[in-house]
Amino acid sequence: MAETVVPKKTYIIIWAILMCLTGLTGGVSFINLGQWSTVVAIAIACGKAALVVAFFMHLRYEKEKMIWVWATVSVFWLTLLFVLTMNDYVTRGFLRVPGK
Repeated sequence: MAETVVPKKTYIIIWAILMCLTGLTGGVSFINLGQWSTVVAIAIACGKAALVVAFFMHLRYEKEKMIWVWATVSVFWLTLLFVLTMNDYVTRGFLRVPGK
């Protein structure tokens, strides 16, 4: 099984990009974007997650079938998290707790 050898320079560049994006996240938090603040923060976080998955987890060098497997599992897991979160959020008014 042949492994892809990634030069250290690639890791250093990706790390520098991640640090810049982290700084950008902190900088954007001081700007009042209204309703777009959350959207911008999540977009930056998704970009950072994509870089980590692609380079540090070596998904960029995997076969296409394996990438589709991971993409499917990721979408399933994200959907499960959203469904469970919304289940909690939507049903909060059903039980009346005295004093609240």
